[in-house]
Amino acid sequence: MIRENLKDYNSTKPSVITIGTFDGVHIGHKKIINQLTSISSKNNLISILLSFFPHPKMVLQNDNELKLINTIQEKESLLNSLNLDYLIIKEFTKEFSRLSALEFVRDILVNKLNAKHIIIGYDHHFGRNRTANIEQLKEFGELYDFKVTEILAQDIDDIAISSTKIRKALINGEIRLANKFLGYNFFFSGDVIHGNNIGKTISFPTANIKIDTPYKLVPKNGVYIVKTIIDNQITFGMMNIGYNPTFNGKQKSIEIHFINFNKNIYHKNLTIEMISRIRNEIKFNTVEDLKKQLEQDKLSTLNYIKSLNI
Repeated sequence: MIRENLKDYNSTKPSVITIGTFDGVHIGHKKIINQLTSISSKNNLISILLSFFPHPKMVLQNDNELKLINTIQEKESLLNSLNLDYLIIKEFTKEFSRLSALEFVRDILVNKLNAKHIIIGYDHHFGRNRTANIEQLKEFGELYDFKVTEILAQDIDDIAISSTKIRKALINGEIRLANKFLGYNFFFSGDVIHGNNIGKTISFPTANIKIDTPYKLVPKNGVYIVKTIIDNQITFGMMNIGYNPTFNGKQKSIEIHFINFNKNIYHKNLTIEMISRIRNEIKFNTVEDLKKQLEQDKLSTLNYIKSLNI
């Protein structure tokens, strides 16, 4: 798969296209993409996923609080396994949002991308103020000679999976539900940085993770079971997202205690998969109470690892 900015795309080959932000690349998205690649191979068309960045809400609603399930790099990695020919990113600007539906279809889909077939989800709207829908797209198809296929809601596993629902699950700490909708474990990447070394003093040394991108969604504060790969070895851990209230912490941090692990990993970039939530972050009366709870958390993590039979 080739990732390309729209302005740099110059192929003249006829294409089949699907359109959307595709944040999360969840199982509903994959159903659409599978149909896209099937039509591509049967009709000798190149397959294109046209996506937008920044997210339209960030631009139109000035929503700086909106966080995304995937970074651009993560989205590209997830799409790489789905046999797409192109992931094309269009910079979303206020000027672009003012294009009429006709201008968008004519100038971008037809003239720039040479669309011969377009596949869209059951609730897709487009054009200025998102006023155009599937019926208008079919009319444009007759005018500009392309087919339109609509993915019906019931075709997506009889469940209206959406990126919004997944974001809500993550914000609520419902990591297993989010993973079920995604079809894979939610993950993030970041560098291991120096922290305040409190973990070492209570026999639970931690790796502090600094996430690479500011718009990446971080799930609800609490303690989670996680896994990563370090030096080609699957490594499990228990992760705390929060403020270390027992020590009156003021800054939010992401800290992972890796089980049965004692290597120096400062400055490594790790990809962390979140598996299950153990509990809320709690302020304990004493450090001894915290250590007792951490032992229970470790036991929960070890029991999970044991259940995998690896």
